[in-house]
Order: sequence, then C-alpha cells, then structure tokens
Amino acid sequence: MSVNGSNDNSKQKHADEWHEQDEILDQDVVALAATYVPGSDAEKALVRKIDKRIIPCIWVLYTLSYLDRANIGNAKTGGLESHFKLTSDQYSIVLLIFFVSYVIFEVPSNLLIGRLRPSLYLSGLCFIWGAVAALMGATNNWKQLAGVRFALGVIEAGFAPGVAFYLSSWYKRYELASRFSIYYTATAVSGAFSGLLAGLITQHLNGARGIDGWRWLFIIEGVGSSFVGCFTWYFMPDWPSTTKFLSGEERVLAAQRLAYDGLANTAGAQGHIGHWAAIKMVITDWRTWMFTFLYMLCTGAQTIQYFVPTLIGALGWTGYTGQYHTIPLYACAFVSILTFCFTADRLQRKPEAISLAATMGTIFFIIVVATKNHMVQYVFLIFAFGCVYALPPLILTWVPNVVGHPAEKRAVAIALVNALGNSASIYGVFLWPKTDAPRYIPGFSATTIFMALIAVAAQVMAFLVKKYPIEQPDANKVVMEEIERQRAAGRIQADQA
Repeated sequence: MSVNGSNDNSKQKHADEWHEQDEILDQDVVALAATYVPGSDAEKALVRKIDKRIIPCIWVLYTLSYLDRANIGNAKTGGLESHFKLTSDQYSIVLLIFFVSYVIFEVPSNLLIGRLRPSLYLSGLCFIWGAVAALMGATNNWKQLAGVRFALGVIEAGFAPGVAFYLSSWYKRYELASRFSIYYTATAVSGAFSGLLAGLITQHLNGARGIDGWRWLFIIEGVGSSFVGCFTWYFMPDWPSTTKFLSGEERVLAAQRLAYDGLANTAGAQGHIGHWAAIKMVITDWRTWMFTFLYMLCTGAQTIQYFVPTLIGALGWTGYTGQYHTIPLYACAFVSILTFCFTADRLQRKPEAISLAATMGTIFFIIVVATKNHMVQYVFLIFAFGCVYALPPLILTWVPNVVGHPAEKRAVAIALVNALGNSASIYGVFLWPKTDAPRYIPGFSATTIFMALIAVAAQVMAFLVKKYPIEQPDANKVVMEEIERQRAAGRIQADQA
C-alpha cells in the first residue's frame, strides 16, 4: 500500500485510510462472491470498521442540526418573546417558515448527494447552517427572525434525508434502524443539551457585553456548528465502492452485503439513472404515498417539541427552572429511540415496533389530557414524548427497506417522504396557541389522534407490502458487476495463472 503526497497528517487523511494500490487476485474475489455467508467474521469486522467511521460523524452533525433548529423554543421562553413582543400567531409563523423552505428544497438536495462526496456535502451543510443560525441572534424583530429561519430551512433541508440515503448505502435493511436510531438519538440529546445550555446561558450570560441571553444562545450554538463542520469531512467515508479506507476486497464485500439484502449499492457497478426517471418512478409508486401519510402523522405529532418549554411553563415551572425541566423528556426520548429501533432490527419486526410505540403514545397522551394533576401530567408527558420520538427513525428507515433500488429512486423516495412528511409541521405549529393554555386540549387531542392513526396505518402498510412486494435485483449480477468495476478501476488484479 502506498499513499500519495507527503506524510503531513495535518493536510491529508491517515495513510491507513487510503488503499490506492491494493492488489487482490481475481480468483480470490470471485471465490469471495461465490462463498458469501451472511454474518461471517469478515462481514462483522467490516461492519465494525464502518460503524467506527460513520456513526460518530453523523451523530455529531445531527446533534448540531437539531440544536440550531429547535433552540427557538428555548430562546422564546428565555427572553425573545418579551423582547420582540411576540404574539402566538407570530411565533407560529416563525416556526412555519422554516418548514416551508425545508419541504421545498429536500428533494433537489437529495438528488445532489448521490452525485457528490457525502463527506464534503454533509459537513459543508453544517458549516453553512451554523453561520445562518448564529445570525438569528442579530435579528431585531420577528419578521427578520422569520427570514433567517427560512434560509436555515433551505440549508438544513438536505441533511436528514441525505443521511438516511447515505446510511442505506452502507447498511443492510435490518442493520439500518439500529444505526439510524443511534444517529437519531442526537435529536433527544440536542433537546436535553439545549435545555441545559439555554438555562445556563439565560441565567449567567444575559446582558454580558450588552447582549441578551437569548441572542447569546443563537450565537454560541451557531458558531459551534460551523466550527465542527470544518473537521468532520476528514473522518467521514464516502460510498462503499469509492471509499479509500476500505481495501478492494472489503469494497466488494460491502457490495455483496447490500446486493444479497436486496439493495443495489450506491455509486457502484449498476451506474445511475436520470433524475427525472427516478422522480417518475417514485411518484408513480403507491408505496411512496403510504409512507408519506405515515410520516406526515409522525411529524405532525412531533411539532410538540417546539412547545415543550411552553407546556412545562403551563405546569408551573418557568424561567431557567423550566428549561431544566425539559431535560427528562429528552432523556426518555433517547431511551425510547434506542429501545424500539434496536428491538425492531433484532426481531426484524419494524411495522410491529411502529404500532406498539404509537399505541403506547396514544394511551399516554390520553392520560395527559384526562388528568388535572400537574405532576401526573408531567410524568406521562415524558413517556408520551419518548414514544413520539421513537417513530421517525422507524418510519424513515422502513422506506429504503421497501423501496431499495435503484439508488436514485431510493434517494428520491426518502427525500420525498421526509419532505412531504415535514409539511405536516406547517399546520402542526398552529396546534398549540397561547389561548389554549394552560391545558392545551386541542393540541394534545390532535397529537393523540395522529398517534392512533399511525398504529393502524403501519399494519395496513405491512399487509400491502407483503401482498405486493417489489421485485429485487439479481444479487449475483450486482456482485459480479461490482467486481468488474473494481477491476476496471485498478483495485483488483486479474488472475495471472
């Protein structure tokens, strides 16, 4: 193995990540393809190697993404509402405008990631959205704040569906939910950390250097995202067929895993189809619209996250004490995400896991609405919130399980489901007006209905998918095409015998 360029590790990735002149005898690779056994030691080693490089990077990036997106709720109760004299409708518009741009730009952005280097693309998005998020601290009225959040939606639009597509290009279908769940815990961690950070900042930095505490919140978290975005590209691999931290043999094995699992490898031997062809395949597939319906219900319920500090305030905890009381909700969300997603992967029962989480959430929300005891409401709000957060990774990773190939169709399907699903947030932000305080019965009732519908719709979808399955690609053909691709790229040496 040799490494191009100098030995200056500050300017290029470590030498053990680059295998530009690996030579593997062709008969060895063919033998590997012919004797592929799921769960082999070689495959387990490969998965561990992939996990160590991919999961930490996307986890950090997604934590920052949600931190910059959702800190508006903490800023509102931390002084922004009184400073801008925000009405309930104005705050809802500030939330809504983010989702308008987010929905519009998701599909175009996800079409780009299939043609670009994910390491640079995803890290670059982080750098830019951090800068935009920090600008929210410089706004002087709610209209300016809404404008900046529109720009934030444009930049963040490509990240979540891009990561879902990215992961589906590395992992088998029943490895996806557990990996995506680890990644998705970033939403819970960022929510908890946001509450802690907001409490500390609004308590100790309010007025520092003449700047309000809520402004410091936007500035500190935004600048932090841009800083991290400057470095994550260094560690992230790109596609299985092109990454240089895997050997030629490992690249073929990575293609085998996906081929035998019914997923054509991304950026691999099968090549590309056109953007319009992919879009047409997606919009004419009934499965897309079933998934969209499920995800719309899910994100409609999840708009509760933007009102958590407000709901906590209605229960009697305000100021920085209220910020700290948001933390248990996100801690429960963290546990729920991991529990449901890992169980779904281990038992290979994703639809059942979705229905179970939705049913439990329905029951917990009914209790929250039915009781007037604040402590009981708080406890069951924590449990219900955890169930809501368990659903997005389960539903979104179900999409590539069903719509697996070709790669461009998978990318568009994930983006379209995520985009149209998030359109539910456009009306969801109006479910919690201040006039409904302190019990917010309409908002809780709507969320309860959303959860109940998810429980039923997931089982209907599971029945239809089983009855009308999609034809899968020929696994042997995909593997042999990948071998030819690696040989043509000079990464596999032909048999000299």
